[in-house]
Amino acid sequence: MTAEEGAAPIAQADMREAMRDILADVLALKPATARGLRDETPLFGHLPELDSMAVASVLTEIEDRLGITIDDDEVDGDLFASFGALVAFARAKVAAR
Repeated sequence: MTAEEGAAPIAQADMREAMRDILADVLALKPATARGLRDETPLFGHLPELDSMAVASVLTEIEDRLGITIDDDEVDGDLFASFGALVAFARAKVAAR
């Protein structure tokens, strides 16, 4: 079964909440920390839980939950620069399915 077949579609309006849930689950963030994520919140280098090893786990969970495929060449420093950048990326990937 591919990621596209296994994941339920997600409404664009729910993308921020989905990203909060993914980051909270994968990084074991405290609920208050996850709720406090805003578009301008820096991620990589600012959330101690999000290190280079955790990035792969986050990407895999995004693929699984959103039913998308993230190619290696799409992953760069800008992707995890801020919560808003990650949400925008996920929205674009879901819209392009």
